Amino acid sequence: MTKIVNHWIGGKTVEGASGTHGPVTDPATGAVTTKVAFASVDEVDAAVAAAKEAFTTWGQSSLAQRTSILFKFRALLDANRDAIAELITAEHGKVHSDALGEVARGLEIVDLACGISVQLKGELSTQVASRVDVSSIRQPLGVVAGITPFNFPAMVPMWMFPIAIACGNTFVLKPSEKDPSASVKIAELLAEAGLPDGVFNVVHGDKVAVDRLLEHPDVKAVSFVGSTPIARYIHTTASANGKRVQALGGAKNHMLVLPDADLDAAADAAVSAAYGSAGERCMAISAVVAVGSIGDELVEKIRERAEKIKIGPGNDPTSEMGPLITKVHRDKVASYVEGAAAEGAEVVLDGTGYTVDGFEDGHWIGISLLDKVPTSAKAYRDEIFGPVLCVLRTETYEEALDIVNASPFGNGTAIFTRDGGAARRFQLEVEAGMVGVNVPIPVPVGYHSFGGWKDSLFGDHHIYGNDGTHFYTRGKVVTTRWPDPADAPSGVDLGFPRNH
Repeated sequence: MTKIVNHWIGGKTVEGASGTHGPVTDPATGAVTTKVAFASVDEVDAAVAAAKEAFTTWGQSSLAQRTSILFKFRALLDANRDAIAELITAEHGKVHSDALGEVARGLEIVDLACGISVQLKGELSTQVASRVDVSSIRQPLGVVAGITPFNFPAMVPMWMFPIAIACGNTFVLKPSEKDPSASVKIAELLAEAGLPDGVFNVVHGDKVAVDRLLEHPDVKAVSFVGSTPIARYIHTTASANGKRVQALGGAKNHMLVLPDADLDAAADAAVSAAYGSAGERCMAISAVVAVGSIGDELVEKIRERAEKIKIGPGNDPTSEMGPLITKVHRDKVASYVEGAAAEGAEVVLDGTGYTVDGFEDGHWIGISLLDKVPTSAKAYRDEIFGPVLCVLRTETYEEALDIVNASPFGNGTAIFTRDGGAARRFQLEVEAGMVGVNVPIPVPVGYHSFGGWKDSLFGDHHIYGNDGTHFYTRGKVVTTRWPDPADAPSGVDLGFPRNH
């Protein structure tokens, strides 16, 4: 009997009532292993109603209560990290070590949420006028929603809900329908930690569920991570419905390699950042810009390393890279490689014909490396989201910088050099939200916020860190004047000496 993944509403599993389900496949075999219930408008409304009811008490709860529960959740998450990683591998396909890394990065944000009391401290100015004080406080919004992608089914939700609920909000998560099980496991752990019913809810589904969250009058804010076209739609639609929005979109992350760089280190970094998690990362390096005469040597070093990567099922401890999430996505990624030569690129490695013995029906694709790629090629212009690395050639740093800054995306970028002056200039001049200096995937630690520029971010707030706290709260300023007891009307003596 096929497993069914249901919703989590009001602190318990709720079977789907819409009659509509989606398939969840094992990417290594291509077999449908699970069905996921798709929520109707009524089911989304039920989740929002549960969250709204829970907010009446959770929003007034003490910081001590909230953080105490989050500390218990953190311990449970740490104890169950292997189980969560296994669910991720089974439905996403990434290797187990990659899935464990995803859980570890999500734990960083739980750590931050456990210490949220520091970020929620207000401000006080005394005696701004005679006997007048002014204070600033931050308060929760109410019901907030998260819509998350398939590539990090545990980490990206944990970029959102720990901060949101620590600030006193209640949360409705709509995870990717392609790999939904990790989100339900997280909901169960939150309940085990003592989170009150309705504070965290999970509804599965497609555009019906998403659109209802975007228009629901009781949803006060929406967080999203996904492709740029959908991020733009989320931002436009939710904003039109009066909601606060942070919508993180796609990327085309460049890595500049200057002539003075350590080419072995740069090649190691390029291979790790381009092909890790099969390239299904919004922070993957998908374009290397080789500056000066080092292009041929760098490409050869990348090729040597890429050819040694072992591709296989994610639950095989010897595998370094797994399959892609779906056959449709696999075929789309392959199309960029198949059309690259006609657009002027040199195909150094072509992974489109790759299969794994015994798993011929899996969503397999091998490593692809394209050299001398023109900026007009689709393989360069589009976010491929697969194990395809483009190498571009320039003569100067200025030409390389112009290429990066001309991209409509501005998520992350990196430079490899031994020259501190060049690195400093790059970090100031490049138009991207996250910059690595000899670091290929500059994903910030939890207490610094994550987010890009240009078409990689819609909205004013980056995710997690201080921006996360500000996104999930709103400020209030209180101006207070209290009469001095010494000025009480005649006849009332509170014992204060009249000394002024």
